[in-house]
Amino acid sequence: MKANMGTADKIIRVLIALVVGVLIYTDVLTGTLAIVLGVLAIVFVLTSLVSFCPLYTLFGLKTCKTKE
Repeated sequence: MKANMGTADKIIRVLIALVVGVLIYTDVLTGTLAIVLGVLAIVFVLTSLVSFCPLYTLFGLKTCKTKE
């Protein structure tokens, strides 16, 4: 797995995950929507930690800087 996520992308994903987590914790999001967004938030954090997004590979995207 080669890294395909840049720093800005990782920060944005973690911030989105934090916002979703707070909304779930404060019961603003409940039910099925909370579960779906909670799982998505966990995926965002995990992909940010490993700097790799499988969907980026499928679409040929790369947001990290390459060393030349």
